Amino acid sequence: MRLDIEQTEFAAAVREFAEEQIKPVIGGFYERGEFPIDLVRELGKLGVLGVTLPEEYGGSGQGLFMLGLALEEIARVDASVAVTVEASVTLGAEGIARYGTKEQRERWLPRLAAGEGLVAFALTEPGGGTDAGHTETKARLEDGEWVIDGAKCFITNAGTEMTDLIIATAQTGPGEVSCIAVEPGTPGLQVGPEYSKVGWRASDTRPVYFDSCRVPEANLMGQRGRGFVQFLELLDGGRVAIAALATGSAQGCLDESVAHAKEREAFGRPIAQNQAIAFMLADMRLRAHTSRLAWQDAALRADAGEPFGADAALAKLHASQAAVENARDATQIFGGYGFMNETPVARAWRDCKILEIGEGTNEVQRMIIARSLGV
Repeated sequence: MRLDIEQTEFAAAVREFAEEQIKPVIGGFYERGEFPIDLVRELGKLGVLGVTLPEEYGGSGQGLFMLGLALEEIARVDASVAVTVEASVTLGAEGIARYGTKEQRERWLPRLAAGEGLVAFALTEPGGGTDAGHTETKARLEDGEWVIDGAKCFITNAGTEMTDLIIATAQTGPGEVSCIAVEPGTPGLQVGPEYSKVGWRASDTRPVYFDSCRVPEANLMGQRGRGFVQFLELLDGGRVAIAALATGSAQGCLDESVAHAKEREAFGRPIAQNQAIAFMLADMRLRAHTSRLAWQDAALRADAGEPFGADAALAKLHASQAAVENARDATQIFGGYGFMNETPVARAWRDCKILEIGEGTNEVQRMIIARSLGV
């Protein structure tokens, strides 16, 4: 679709930042497994972390479409930074904006909107995974405080210097799951060491443990017993955001491959002149283009207040597959160079597989799409 002036200028500003600030240095952060805190803070200053949040708390209230534009531009050069933004906004800050009390919104949203803090959403457990409703973490009320015990795994943004809040799901009674906000440094909260990941190595992903962790009763996020329902509602938006991120990765692989194929010569001519390579590039463009159409359509439906759950699943399914396929083809086009970690396509190859797993596996997306068809 055609972007209006405001959307065009916002996307261009994020693209310029990604090209000039992220791209030249991200390879080093990736190899070291280091979180690029200064880059994330600068994205906050650009308004990326507050783009969906209400204006009264310092955000710009622009909606999911504008967030998707930013995520696509960032992911063209690096998925680690993009997923840092995506996880904090769609599952964290948006949860506070939608379900938090007035006091909670006033307490936490201004810093988040300004890009001074990040949120981690602690849902997945060692025995859960795709069965996210299988929550064993427990919380009980005692003397006006929630006492939390349990463990979470694969939690994005849990242990950075910018982490302001960890929102955890926990059983708060028989058959009920609730969301409870826990601030870093709370006694009984332990954030484990950074995982050694295959990809997304410049993002922060850790286990989180609660051992008689006590927080005020007022830290309940949303209605008691509605925590899992809240997560499912947020997850639809998260899937659209992941689809935008995946589209950016697919487009980045295409951009790098076109440039390389025009420069790299074999048998006396650029490899782009070989039909096999040219057709591969054409297929890569097709995947990126259709992925963009899918996530933008779902985002526009979401921003208009229309049902979009099946559209989000479709976008996430298609874009994640497109990213994996484009990364594979880009690595093939780059040949031996594509197997070297200093090249962006090698990092993309390592990053993209998780897109078919996170925010609901692609098998789950197919279930959602099938149900929308009445089967």
